Amino acid sequence: MSDKIQIVLVEDDHELAEITKEYLESKDLDITIVGDGLEAVEVIIKQQPDLVILDLMLPGLDGISVCKHVRSRYHGPIIMLTASADPFDQVVGLEIGADDFVQKPVEPRILLARIRARLRPQKSLSESPEQPASSKDLFFSALTIRRGSRQVFVDGNQVELTGPEYDVLLCLVESTGEIQNRDALFHAIRGIEYDGKSRMIDIIISQIRHKLFEFGYDNLHIKTVRNRGYLFVPEL
Repeated sequence: MSDKIQIVLVEDDHELAEITKEYLESKDLDITIVGDGLEAVEVIIKQQPDLVILDLMLPGLDGISVCKHVRSRYHGPIIMLTASADPFDQVVGLEIGADDFVQKPVEPRILLARIRARLRPQKSLSESPEQPASSKDLFFSALTIRRGSRQVFVDGNQVELTGPEYDVLLCLVESTGEIQNRDALFHAIRGIEYDGKSRMIDIIISQIRHKLFEFGYDNLHIKTVRNRGYLFVPEL
């Protein structure tokens, strides 16, 4: 079994896939290429790679459908590649669990940076609130954030957040009482400056509120500050 990071690259453009594979493997990553959406579902679920790079337009099954099919059985990061400028694609992708979007044609170094950002060291997801608290843990009444394992709990119930959702929530919580603008939040999830146009942060905030509310955590803990950004308020 290889100790290298395992990545499944789902891309039907054979030449592009090979160029990307060659570059990433030169950075000591192990790449498996899949060129069909239907096959990708089977490979991702069976192989359980460390990360998936998923093209939006694919034969057999498109990238959105692939993401939707595998999300309940694969919990690693999914980076979607898209040549589309339509923000609707990103909205749908984020809502079904994509962790990031990269615009095609993609600069290999940019893709590598996004991969590294999504593959931060994580502890096993078997950790629970009953285990001894760490100095890294954050506690706000019903809300618990375990930074070591990147887990979030409400009243002891684990809330399944995507990578970007966790990063945005952590950014807000670590800056309790301070307004975080879109620049700060965008940088937290993508490591780049906000372009002034993307709706990604608003979508992610909406998803976080929805998921926390499902466990009874009031949406008002994350406040929208008009024309300025968002604010985490631990006590209402």
